[in-house]
Amino acid sequence: MQFYLMLMIALLPVVKHKHVVIAHRGDHTVLPENTLAAYTRAITDGVDYVEVDLRTFKDGRLYISHGELSELNKDVPSFTDVLKLCKGRVNIYLDFKEADPEIVYPLIKRAGMEKHIVVYCNTLEQVDAWQRVAPKMPLMTSIPDDVKDLDAFFDRYPVSAIDGNVGQYTGEMLAVFKKRNVAVWLDVQAKEEGPLSWQQALDTPVQGLQTDHPGALINYLKQKGNR
Repeated sequence: MQFYLMLMIALLPVVKHKHVVIAHRGDHTVLPENTLAAYTRAITDGVDYVEVDLRTFKDGRLYISHGELSELNKDVPSFTDVLKLCKGRVNIYLDFKEADPEIVYPLIKRAGMEKHIVVYCNTLEQVDAWQRVAPKMPLMTSIPDDVKDLDAFFDRYPVSAIDGNVGQYTGEMLAVFKKRNVAVWLDVQAKEEGPLSWQQALDTPVQGLQTDHPGALINYLKQKGNR
């Protein structure tokens, strides 16, 4: 039996809500994205996760930004700052843009946050790298378009969650996800995001929503008795 067939799916962080709400780049329609202020506002909103874009600056420092930067400024938080802010308050959805797991994971452990982070891997090579460095860390990724056999994919890449868009997955695919205990967290952030798109997502058996409007989504879930 090959090694990857023996890998176990890591457990996702425990949350108290039926549907996970993830604040995309913090509450960034109110405050500048990927800043401590935007994350703090999202925590106040009551989200389960803040989405954090992790990159490595040219001098080796780990910083948070969706895009690349030519220079750092005071508004760009370090990864350590974000870990300190979130500890004991909220989970982190770590969008692993450009960094080294062998450097990042010790920082996560030192902060005592290893049970409160899900790492989103942008490539399957990142999945392999994280499996080598931290096999108990829950990972998330996208399903490549050319995948025909989902069971074989999850045997090879035992992720704990996948992302996707509303309507992307068939009932047959959703059944495989459920059988494999893989959570589905849909991306609902879009220009037209609102109650219609939220309800379309909730009408499918998904476990989480990543949103640009965390406060409004949480209020909607409360009105529907889902929070």
